[in-house]
Amino acid sequence: MRLDLVLKLSGLVKRRTVAKALAERGFVLINDRVAKPASEVKEYDILELRLGNRVLLVEITFIQKFKKDFPVYTQILPKRDGSDA
Repeated sequence: MRLDLVLKLSGLVKRRTVAKALAERGFVLINDRVAKPASEVKEYDILELRLGNRVLLVEITFIQKFKKDFPVYTQILPKRDGSDA
């Protein structure tokens, strides 16, 4: 599923246009790679959202395969400390 749609349906952002703008500016990474709005997101991918001074790590735990309601489930992960990077 597209990154901008995953961000919207998971509730991480309110509007798909906001998700698209974040990705276009390089504020969203998928598995430590800069992502475009149309980048494909799969289950168990790790998203990193840079929102101002905050960094939010999110694991995608489930993506509905069929188009009925498109549920997307996520899990917020603890911050990475500087030693892991």
